[in-house]
Amino acid sequence: MSTVITQTWWMTQRQLMVFARQPAYAVITLIQPVIWLFLFGSLFRNVVELGGFGTGSYLDYLVPGVVVMSALASNLWAGMGTLEEIQRGTLDRFLTTPASRAALMNGNVVHNGIVTALQSAVIVLLGLAGGADFPGGFVGVAVLVVASVLLGTVFGALSNALGMLVRERESIIGVNTFLLLPLTFLSSAFMAPDRMPGWIRHAARFNPLDWAMVAGRSALSADPDWGAVLVRCGGLLALAVAAVWLSIRTFRSYQRSV
Repeated sequence: MSTVITQTWWMTQRQLMVFARQPAYAVITLIQPVIWLFLFGSLFRNVVELGGFGTGSYLDYLVPGVVVMSALASNLWAGMGTLEEIQRGTLDRFLTTPASRAALMNGNVVHNGIVTALQSAVIVLLGLAGGADFPGGFVGVAVLVVASVLLGTVFGALSNALGMLVRERESIIGVNTFLLLPLTFLSSAFMAPDRMPGWIRHAARFNPLDWAMVAGRSALSADPDWGAVLVRCGGLLALAVAAVWLSIRTFRSYQRSV
C-alpha cells in the first residue's frame, strides 16, 4: 500500500508540473466561473425576495453552486488527458515499467482533486470580494471544498474510464456536453428547491451535484445541519470510491488489449 501511495504521488507530481507550466490554463478555467458568479449574481439578485433561499443575498446562495459546477465542468474533461496519453503512446510506455497500475490512474485523479481544491478556494475568495458572507467561516468553506473535490473525483474517474473505453475525442465531448447542463439545472445551483417545479425538486435529490451543493450551503450557514452534511458527503465518498475502482478496472482491461 505504501508503494502505491508513493507512486501515486510521483504520478501526481508529473501532472502538477504540466499544470504549473501552463499558467494561462489556470486563468482560463476561472473565466467561466467568474462570469457565472457575477453575471448571474447581478441578474437574479432580487430573486431571494421570493423566499426559500435561506439568506438575504443571492450571491451567498450562488457561490457554493458555482464552486460545485466548476468542479464538475473541469473534471468531466479528465478523460481527454487520458486519451491524449494513449494516443501519444505515453501510457503504453508506462505499462512497460513496474509502476503500480492503480498509481497510473490515481495520479490523474489526485492531480484533478488538488486543482479543484485550488479553483474552489479562488472562487470563494472572489465571492467574498464581491460581498458574499458565510457565517460558517473556515470550517464551512473547508466542507464546501471537500464536497467539490469528492464530486470532481467521481466524474474525473468516470471520465478517465470513458476515455479508455471509447478512445475517441468526439465521444467524450458528446458525453460531457450531454451531462453538464442537465445535471446543473436538475440541481439547486441557481434556484432554491422550494421554488422549483416538483419533478425537478425530486430529481435533484438523486443528483450528486446537488448533494455537494446542499452540504456546502448547510456548512456555510449560521446553523449547519451536520447530519445532512455527513449523509451527503458520505454518499459522495461512496460514489468516488466506486468510480475510482471502476477506472482502475477499466485500465486493467485496456492493459490486456494492448
